[in-house]
Amino acid sequence: MFEKAGYLTPERAVKERSLLRNVYMWMTGGLAFTGVVSLWMLSDPMRIAHLFQSHLIWVIFIGKLGLVFFLSARIMKMSPQTAVLAFITYSGLTGVTLSAILFAYTTASITSTLFITAGTFAGMSLYAMTTKRDLSSIGSYLMMGLIGLIIASVVNIFLGSSTLHWLVSFAGVLIFCGLVAYDTQHILKMSRNFSGSIADEDYMRFSILGALKLYLDFINLFIFLLRIFGQRR
Repeated sequence: MFEKAGYLTPERAVKERSLLRNVYMWMTGGLAFTGVVSLWMLSDPMRIAHLFQSHLIWVIFIGKLGLVFFLSARIMKMSPQTAVLAFITYSGLTGVTLSAILFAYTTASITSTLFITAGTFAGMSLYAMTTKRDLSSIGSYLMMGLIGLIIASVVNIFLGSSTLHWLVSFAGVLIFCGLVAYDTQHILKMSRNFSGSIADEDYMRFSILGALKLYLDFINLFIFLLRIFGQRR
């Protein structure tokens, strides 16, 4: 009766909070591992130079892209251990590619941008958890905006337009702020659809899938904010 009236039973409320907490724990762990790998790469500039000289950076980038698509599409058919390993591997590879970007910016601007990103992410997540508005309607618009963002970024590699650079940067911040809120609310809805009990294997799969979504939102939001606030060396 309570569930039909829109309330959560104590058991479902605990499961919901537990899932969301688990998602944030895995996301935080992935971000921490990415940071450690990036710092290790930045500790020796020759490592980064070798990435570009050997063109290994492109191999890692393509590998990352394939891994994230594979993980997103196949995670519910993976064993929990494989899903965890894939997520950790992706976090590590992101740390390698991210270090090549961070190398161009000062430590102070990276640190300040990281705090701005964390604050923005927390604010959008809190909004998603407290608003009564259903954000599912904006999902298709966000995806179209994301596709347009990718196309504009690729085009600007060849054009080198500073105006387009800034437009893409600000648009990227807006789109990923929206995705943080959208994905957070989606995770909440997903947890509320559980029937009060869920197999441990599926619980872990849902946790990793949610963590991956929010991890990607955080990393991309950070990169676009860094393009706006970052100071180059």
